[in-house]
Amino acid sequence: MRVGIIALQHESNTFIQSATELPDFEYDVLATGDAIYPVFKDSAHEIGGFFASLSETDIEAVPIFVARALPGGTITQPTVESLLQQMLEELKNAGPLDGLLVAPHGAGVSENARDLDGYWLTQVRDVVGPDLPIVCTLDAHANVSQTMIDTCNATIVYRSNPHIDQRDRGIEAARLMQRILDGDVKPTQAACFVPLAINIERQHTSSEPCASLYQLADEMLKTPGVLSNSIILGFPYADVHEMGSGFIVVTDNDRELAQQLADQLGETLIQRRDDFRAHLVGIDDALDRAEQLEGPVCFLDMGDNIGGGSPADGTTILHAIKQRGGPPSFACLYDPEAAQQAIVAGPGATLAQLAMGGKTDDQHGAPLVCDVTVVSIHDGHFKEPAVRHGGKTEFQMGPTAVVKTSFGLTIMLNSHRTPPFSLGQLTSCGVEPADYQILIAKGVQAPLAAYSPVCPNLIRVNTPGVTSADMEQFQYQYRRQPLFPFESID
Repeated sequence: MRVGIIALQHESNTFIQSATELPDFEYDVLATGDAIYPVFKDSAHEIGGFFASLSETDIEAVPIFVARALPGGTITQPTVESLLQQMLEELKNAGPLDGLLVAPHGAGVSENARDLDGYWLTQVRDVVGPDLPIVCTLDAHANVSQTMIDTCNATIVYRSNPHIDQRDRGIEAARLMQRILDGDVKPTQAACFVPLAINIERQHTSSEPCASLYQLADEMLKTPGVLSNSIILGFPYADVHEMGSGFIVVTDNDRELAQQLADQLGETLIQRRDDFRAHLVGIDDALDRAEQLEGPVCFLDMGDNIGGGSPADGTTILHAIKQRGGPPSFACLYDPEAAQQAIVAGPGATLAQLAMGGKTDDQHGAPLVCDVTVVSIHDGHFKEPAVRHGGKTEFQMGPTAVVKTSFGLTIMLNSHRTPPFSLGQLTSCGVEPADYQILIAKGVQAPLAAYSPVCPNLIRVNTPGVTSADMEQFQYQYRRQPLFPFESID
């Protein structure tokens, strides 16, 4: 038997001014056929899990199409049309298939399809027909539509945030596919779309309030006939009707049971809705707390969360550190212009009044302007051997410079937006985390897998920006109503 593999993954932040285009996918991953193997075969990504699980069976894995881009703005219509044309051509040319493993992100938005994942899954279903089994994996930050549920036989969502279980979910999906093809099970699924948006600040799955919700879902897996269940954390920065949280339950040919159990989980979340309101800490308060804590203290810059599509050049925390004259701190900024100036000057050089960050837009602070000394320059390539959020093992920051200010702030200037998913980002450039009282990571939950081992304390800082944890500041046009916490619900 032959099982095809297709993925189109993008987390689309519709509040970002710039669009996501085809070169963004070409820069990250745009591959077909056998070219997919070297990228994902040994990775911690769910596609790596697909390959690993199928390799243990007599089922042939048929890699067809994979496209992925770093989170960013809405995808342009020409980009989507180009990607789907290539995807569907590769699917039609793949030969006879007995099943499909598909990996959308779940929070994709394009100019021509606000429910992008439902849009392309529908076209895939139209090509393969109604009877071919399709098992789907999703990022936990999905905004799931009924269309997505209807086009697939089973849907399995990451169970951890940071997402360190992607490969495991891929293995789970492939094993379920094997059971379907062996005739052991006939999956049917149902979803409960709760009128509630879980704040990103509350989405750490190993801590409350999420931890007990996942424990309840784990207990439900013991129910006879239940094949899988999933918690949809949601992605609040995609302004779509489906934005919000929910649950999916997959049973063995018992849709009524699947709906009953999904609704049960939904009712629990509604009853506990106030637990999922954000606990917001301002910049000055965070700096005051950091003075009393054992370091390094990880400041999670929530308004400039690269994993949510932010520009990675936010400076609001840096300005506050400059105003206080410390403490010794480290931050990364996406700023190709400043990086190039430092590289040209060379290690040991002093640059007067270098303007750093704050150049993409006017939502993340003004450029930080100060005298700096160039510490080192690098090619920006590094590897991550451990399982980290996103499943990537190789990163490329582009030409990179490390500079230091007179008030103890060290800044790494990158030429490519690089999410803080690996400490290799620092250590590959000679930066030792223990040398600083504060390490600023531009994320909310995703950096924890990398930073928790070296940071005894962490503080999620409420900073302004396109990924602010204060959801109520955003002007939504398409979200459903009522939706907690924007409106009250019964």
